[in-house]
Amino acid sequence: MAEVTMRGVVKRFKDKLAIKGLDLTIADGEFVVLLGPTGAGKTTTLRLIAGLERPEQGIVSMGGQDVGGLPPSARDVAFVFQQYSLYPHLSVYENLAFPLRSPARQMDKVEIDRRVRETARTVRIDHKLDNRATRLSGGEMQRVAIGRAMVRQPAIYLMDEPLSSLDAKLRAEMRLELKRIQQDLGATLLYVTHDQIEAMTMADRIGILKEGELIQIGTPREIYTTPRNTHVATRLGQPAINLLPRGLIPDADAAAAAQTIGARTEHLVIAKATNGHSDGVVDWIEHLGDQNHLHVRVGERKIITLAPADSPLAAGDQVAIRYKDPLYFDANGDRLGGAS
Repeated sequence: MAEVTMRGVVKRFKDKLAIKGLDLTIADGEFVVLLGPTGAGKTTTLRLIAGLERPEQGIVSMGGQDVGGLPPSARDVAFVFQQYSLYPHLSVYENLAFPLRSPARQMDKVEIDRRVRETARTVRIDHKLDNRATRLSGGEMQRVAIGRAMVRQPAIYLMDEPLSSLDAKLRAEMRLELKRIQQDLGATLLYVTHDQIEAMTMADRIGILKEGELIQIGTPREIYTTPRNTHVATRLGQPAINLLPRGLIPDADAAAAAQTIGARTEHLVIAKATNGHSDGVVDWIEHLGDQNHLHVRVGERKIITLAPADSPLAAGDQVAIRYKDPLYFDANGDRLGGAS
């Protein structure tokens, strides 16, 4: 494994600036997730590291070596794509062995067999080694795709939304498996996704990309609790953070520069109104089993938050709402207090 660094990297596609002076370091053995919507520059960043794209400016280095002049085959990276990209006519064993049979590797049959079987056990697909790829479930095919990258033991693993084509149950299982595998191997891994749950549950650090610019990078907790601006704040949290204008509900502790107040579930105290005073009304409640989504209307605005399953509130109830240490943003959307 090796540290991977990008310094001042710029990439254009015709008249579109896809990557804007990107500075990023992935430490040896670190799991970094780039999070952002379609078009944010996530896949382009992976392709620049892999050598599939060349930057107009900046340096990409691995283990302290500038790899800008090296072709993809010489960069010692492994790429896992959204689609499985397996060889359908080959068995699981042959799919795993394929990268090791390159003439450039000159690996003997005994070592190939050892690596294939060891990798198959790691991704828990060793019981399917003789099966053709077409006879596997979606989760099993993705395990093989991950295993085919692992078997090479590269400097860095690059993963482009590899779980997005799986159903919800399989995605949840594979998130845990992938994090386990990364920790067991001590692998350096850069993973891109638009799924905040994947980012929160797997990453050592999360980088928030917007239109080719790295807005903020930090631990999942840092990104969640101390976002640099409203864009970052809306990337994490379920339900999404409520961005409310100052004065909508009592906010006596707000700084003078605060124009927008960011209120997550833990930042709101909502109770049935008493003494005839209310700040809003419960519009409706989504019952989710162990908890509820509470939709509260305040004037023309709606606040969505969580409530316990046994909450006494019901649709139509008048409620009092108070903030509890919310986030404050200025007129430009920057958090007052700055990033962590």
